[in-house]
Amino acid sequence: MNFHRILRRNAFTLAAAAALLTGGLTACNKDLDREPFYDLNTESVYKDPANHLQVLAKCYAGFNLSGNPGSPDVFAGQGKDEGETSYLRAYWYLQELVADQAVVAWNSPPLQELNTTSWTSSNDLINNSYTRIFYEVALCNEFIRETSDDKLSRRGIVGLDAENARRYRAEARFLRALAYYHAIDLYGNVPFVTEADAPSKNLPKQTTRAALFAYVESELKAIETALLPAHTAPYGRADQGAAWALLAKLYLNAQVYTGTARYTDCLTYCNNILKANYALAPEYRLLFLADNNVTSASEIIFPLTSDGVASQGYGGTTYLTHAAVGGQMLTSGFGINSGWAGNRTRKNLPLLFPATGSDFDTRAMFFTSGQTLEINDLTIFTEGYGVTKWRNKTSTGANGNDPQLIFVDTDFPLLRLGDVYLMYAEAVLRGGQGGTQAQALDYVNALRDRAYGNTNGRITLAQLTAPDFILEERGRELYWEATRRTDLVRFGKFTTGYNWPFKGYAGSGDDKQGHDVPAYRNLYPLPSTDLVANPTLKQNDGYN
Repeated sequence: MNFHRILRRNAFTLAAAAALLTGGLTACNKDLDREPFYDLNTESVYKDPANHLQVLAKCYAGFNLSGNPGSPDVFAGQGKDEGETSYLRAYWYLQELVADQAVVAWNSPPLQELNTTSWTSSNDLINNSYTRIFYEVALCNEFIRETSDDKLSRRGIVGLDAENARRYRAEARFLRALAYYHAIDLYGNVPFVTEADAPSKNLPKQTTRAALFAYVESELKAIETALLPAHTAPYGRADQGAAWALLAKLYLNAQVYTGTARYTDCLTYCNNILKANYALAPEYRLLFLADNNVTSASEIIFPLTSDGVASQGYGGTTYLTHAAVGGQMLTSGFGINSGWAGNRTRKNLPLLFPATGSDFDTRAMFFTSGQTLEINDLTIFTEGYGVTKWRNKTSTGANGNDPQLIFVDTDFPLLRLGDVYLMYAEAVLRGGQGGTQAQALDYVNALRDRAYGNTNGRITLAQLTAPDFILEERGRELYWEATRRTDLVRFGKFTTGYNWPFKGYAGSGDDKQGHDVPAYRNLYPLPSTDLVANPTLKQNDGYN
């Protein structure tokens, strides 16, 4: 049975194997190097090579699933929504709800703090993402530690079984690097533990953003040759293409993370991907449908996979699809049984698309009947256009696999070629060496040709180099794909110089059109619960 099938069909049962290895972890940072509690001994799990892939699958599943139904890996808190603790949903909140392209109607104080750029260190949703990141780090550390060459040899695991274990270990290192990349981006200076830290009750030490950047960079480079060649791994697993794409993202944001620009390095890894066997999906909409693992596999470099029967949970694309449906939107068009009337767009997003002309940009997936462009009340779903991007429908119009139409099959394309095209263009325009403006223009126009279905949407070099064009084009191509906050920070527009409805809103009497907020909000705070648990941590500037 191949890995993709294992991951889709056994995501919950696999959790049992991993639970043997991580049973005591709460993912609070004080537990990053805590000795796990075992119902069975670690040796009995890892001495059998057949178990390795199954435990690795749990490391992958940790980015999308909350855990066993009713028994999440990370405790949500009494009466809290378990789905909100899942990795992708928690991460998406912090990338999209805080920016110019999404807003949520649910009248939950933590969510409304994100809507209005007014969060504190006690915000549960900021804690959820932080906790998930470090749970994933702990999970991967354990797998990496237990598949070391020394332990493989001691357990008599040799030949092909040992080769496979080493490749699985490289994949786990990629997943850990991905989690730490998110920590760099969202939180900056965070606790740091690797497989080299023996489990103990010692408190993890805090590292700097720049030092963690260097670590993630070194890890991704170190595993490059241990991973399968780009675009050859079984779908859903990391190969060299995934490592290159993550390195490109790391370097694109290096000036923010370290104070030193690395655009030439970004181009190096973009070029590696562009020489590999990737190609754009033939239609934009195919990337966000229930069979995107088939129709868009040529473009998707690394997905977070979903299956409406085998891997059920209220995060991931199940959340993205249901939460965007409400008002006059028909659930039958989305392959779901109900809409949650939550997410819709602020006006900044639809205004990025041309309002006139005979040519239509197919990326503009908005529902306007009964919806207003302007938002006066954050908690009214019909204020703000609906977004129809995520669906539990296949390319032929069939529903997803779940007969109850609750859980969604659509995979989340975390890393994809369309983003690489735009990273290449931006790195060139920012002065990186190893690319040309002419090639950058070709890549951007390839995306626009797909979006328009013809060449009428093409731009000129003068338009490409105009201020803010790349930021706006990223907004058109990548909206609701958990990139927007990072993009705005990189362009210096998240806190000042650019506003959106309810940004910085302080309540009745304040300007609902939005206004600048303090620059310290370019980073999230370390959760107050972790500062209590680990008094050695220093809070990010601006937060208590």
